[in-house]
Amino acid sequence: MSRLRRVLILVTTVAVVAGLALGGGAVWLYSDAKVSTAGSTSFGNELAVPPLAKSRVKPDGTRVFDLTMQSGHKEFIQGKKTPTWGFNGDYLGPTLRAARGEKVEVKVANRLGEASTVHWHGMHLPAAMDGGPHQMVAPGQTWTPHWTVDQPAASLWYHPHPHGRTEKHVQRGLAGMFLLDDERSAGLALPKTYGVDDLPVIVQDVRFDGAEFDHGHRLMSDTGFLGDRTMVNGTLDPYAEVRDERVRLRLLNASTARVYAFGFSDGREFSLIGTDGGLLEQAVPMERIRLSPGERAEIVVRMEPGEKTVLRSFPPRDLGEGWQKRFNGGDDTFDVLQLRAHRELRPSPQVPDRLGELELPDASDAVRGRFFGLRTSGINGRKMDMARIDETVTRGETEIWTVRNEHGTPHNFHVHDVQFRVLEVDGERPPAELRGAKDTVFVPGRTTVKLAVRFDGPSDPDVPYMYHCHLLYHEDLGMMGQFVVVDKGQKAGRVHVPDGHLGH
Repeated sequence: MSRLRRVLILVTTVAVVAGLALGGGAVWLYSDAKVSTAGSTSFGNELAVPPLAKSRVKPDGTRVFDLTMQSGHKEFIQGKKTPTWGFNGDYLGPTLRAARGEKVEVKVANRLGEASTVHWHGMHLPAAMDGGPHQMVAPGQTWTPHWTVDQPAASLWYHPHPHGRTEKHVQRGLAGMFLLDDERSAGLALPKTYGVDDLPVIVQDVRFDGAEFDHGHRLMSDTGFLGDRTMVNGTLDPYAEVRDERVRLRLLNASTARVYAFGFSDGREFSLIGTDGGLLEQAVPMERIRLSPGERAEIVVRMEPGEKTVLRSFPPRDLGEGWQKRFNGGDDTFDVLQLRAHRELRPSPQVPDRLGELELPDASDAVRGRFFGLRTSGINGRKMDMARIDETVTRGETEIWTVRNEHGTPHNFHVHDVQFRVLEVDGERPPAELRGAKDTVFVPGRTTVKLAVRFDGPSDPDVPYMYHCHLLYHEDLGMMGQFVVVDKGQKAGRVHVPDGHLGH
């Protein structure tokens, strides 16, 4: 009996010790998952501003840009050279700029060791020029898409879209902005001197392992890569000198999974003037704006002579509850960019009362609806198949797309070629930041959004556009579908799949 008692005591002791170890490990994992750089960022590096891409104009008026995907090294941390990819340089790419009505052509050369693509995120253009996974550019080859710009002034961007490898290609540095202008925006009294009072703010989260990027996913996270610090335009700990009373920030969430809630460290108000697809009808005063991967926002902030303020990302809402919230970045805070006002500032006019006119479809124009159920395992229960056309839409028709996040993991939803109108979020009118032109919308767990979309062509029954979650890990897992635009009465054709890309 005494021997049995000793055995029971030993087993109980081992169980208690194991339980304590597991509990302690869980507590350590939970506490270690929270990240904050608020108040500890040195802001010792002047913000790099991507150069405006050089272009030439053909006799027929076509504006031609050259982009080369290439590998290189960049010294993000003094004395440490990080292997990188970039366009026309070691990291990121130049800012392309064109005006509405212009014909553009981009010569995309691939000097990398593997195939990739360049997708024009937010651009309305033919499917064959979209740069999705069907338009692969092999090493040593050049792809030359061309189209006519036919949409309002906006802050768009470009990035790779290779099937199953998008997250890694973007993380390595392949991204840049594509700004569009039009006559209306040119006539508005808004900050518009690029690199002076009109700043691109390309925000990425990163983590380093010595000199190299660490692209490993955080333990327990189901959204993808989450870094422990941020950089802007490829600059760690950045500051920007401000010499004008008002400065326009073109915010781009170029991270692959992280959701940001941007505001200022002193709680100051700013004016939201534009969303993904261009200017709002009128500016909206705000203190915070949430951007999920791929989303953009244009804001104008007022500065006083000699003062400093910090663009900060506060803990974002709707990333789950408890453990899920913690491990998906819902408790994280980042000091992103310090603005330093000069002792004397050039006066800036107030933001105009009226800005733009939305060129968006309305629910009353809709002729049919579609449903998209989002799960990490796929959309509407299916993983991406490059040979399968999931939806066929008719050119010129407006549709209502109902997008439902069917589980608790955060997602968002990006549609190629169009800017859509957000009609509802869980049956309610969308907040002000979702009432402009959008191509990407955040869809928290168990949330339903309704979108009015219209496909104005051109039609192409054989070449698809994509719709997908823009948390790139999810996209790479197969959380993507494709659609073709056809003329009325026309049927979908047969998709050509690049070698080695059949199925997922």
